[in-house]
Amino acid sequence: MNLQNSQSVEQQRDVLESLAELSDRAYTLSRYLHEITCEVCQLLNSDWTIITVCEDTNWQFFASNPPLDEVDSESSLHTELAAILLQRELLHHINDVEYQLDYQEQLGSYTYSLGVPLRTIYGKEIGTLYAFHQHPCQHSSETISIVKSLAERAAMAIENYQLYQQQRLSDQRLEKEVATGLREIQAIQSKLAAQERLAEIGEFAALIVHEIRNPLTTIEMGLNYAKKLLPVASDQKRLALALNESYRLKQLLTEILLYTKPQVLKRSRVNLSDFLSDLLIQLRDMPEAVDRQIELTCPQTDIHVSADQDKLKQVFINLVRNAFEAIAPGEKIRCEISPSHLEQVCIHIHNGGEPIPPEILPQLTTPFCSTKPSGTGLGLAIVKRIVTAHDGELTIHSSAIGTTVSVQLLIVP
Repeated sequence: MNLQNSQSVEQQRDVLESLAELSDRAYTLSRYLHEITCEVCQLLNSDWTIITVCEDTNWQFFASNPPLDEVDSESSLHTELAAILLQRELLHHINDVEYQLDYQEQLGSYTYSLGVPLRTIYGKEIGTLYAFHQHPCQHSSETISIVKSLAERAAMAIENYQLYQQQRLSDQRLEKEVATGLREIQAIQSKLAAQERLAEIGEFAALIVHEIRNPLTTIEMGLNYAKKLLPVASDQKRLALALNESYRLKQLLTEILLYTKPQVLKRSRVNLSDFLSDLLIQLRDMPEAVDRQIELTCPQTDIHVSADQDKLKQVFINLVRNAFEAIAPGEKIRCEISPSHLEQVCIHIHNGGEPIPPEILPQLTTPFCSTKPSGTGLGLAIVKRIVTAHDGELTIHSSAIGTTVSVQLLIVP
């Protein structure tokens, strides 16, 4: 064996040892590929080695030795290389190795290049490993075989990196879905726990209301009897005040029962325009509506919802009564049925009364919160429970031009 062949064999053995060591070191992808380009440069004595990957017809430079910014600018290979590869269709038709002796104009000072495809274990060609020389040269089949092995290592590393990125994104999506699912489960559990607590409170409240209501009825009867026996005006005034308080207490007990009672719905298909038109005609006779008007605006097409008519009536009686109480005689409230989109409809009830302070707005639907001196503070809390039981939403907005209460419900065909 002559000296030249001996040196070649020794060089190949060194590269093979370096190749084996590459798999044992902890590298980032960019560092790993850079090491491969360094090994190719050393093995081939090339002036420039570059690894490129094609993703969706876009070329991406993964590693270069020397770095791209240090390569002779006259070649401009960081843009022209892709064109050369595409022109020769290397990714599709290249043999295991291809020598390029043409393209001197594109290669500039480089007169020779050796290109090897980056081929995955499944036979998919994902890029190229190219070595460029400024002087003609020849490489043995053994040397080329080592370059092919290095290209295989590069392809495997890139493919593993891409698979890792895909798996990481998949894991992130899965974690997000799991977190969302857990939040939904926790929300359902909280809702069920709240319903159970409310049911227990309801049973306890029903017992208390029953125990209070019976003696309260006796007290009312006694007050009414005393009112007949005591004609003195001062006595009559005191008795009237006591009766009003007893009536208010009875109303409070009724609303406590309504609030704590489980919302069992008897749903039916309800035409909103017909339902509200009939209801508002009846509400014009309530005491709060004296010298006040109500205006209803309906869409041209009928809108239907699935609802318990009795409970829905309770909702709008409460909201309309509140709106009447908020305005002065001679003024009017407005009720509008407005489809918010294909699956939901909003019923807005607007009054031009005094605005509600912003710090009070969030508390209006909590039990025993009221802006009225004689209010029980349960009306809107009951309304919210009924609307929520219908899978709807209750919102309240107040500004200088008045207050609008909106009930959003699901539309049914």
